[in-house]
Amino acid sequence: MDEKTGIRPHTCLLQDRASVSLTGVREVVSFDENQVVMDTDLGLMTLKGKELHVSRLTVERGEVDVEGTIDSLAYSSNEAYRKAGQSVFARLFK
Repeated sequence: MDEKTGIRPHTCLLQDRASVSLTGVREVVSFDENQVVMDTDLGLMTLKGKELHVSRLTVERGEVDVEGTIDSLAYSSNEAYRKAGQSVFARLFK
């Protein structure tokens, strides 16, 4: 983890569109057999495919392995997601 920014190294290793290994994951937001959404240090990551399942999740180290047929991988901003997790008082008194 970078001591100055608090950001862990983020890697994404996709193998044969059948498995992906990720680091730098803060949490798995949601998952089902067609989509896995994760909050990473660099934004929300959405994996789409078929027969997806999380085969390994190590929250303390920020590591996730997903297996299945991977059709797409996309990043988006995670600011709206993070603000939704703030308390009402934190949002009122910014």
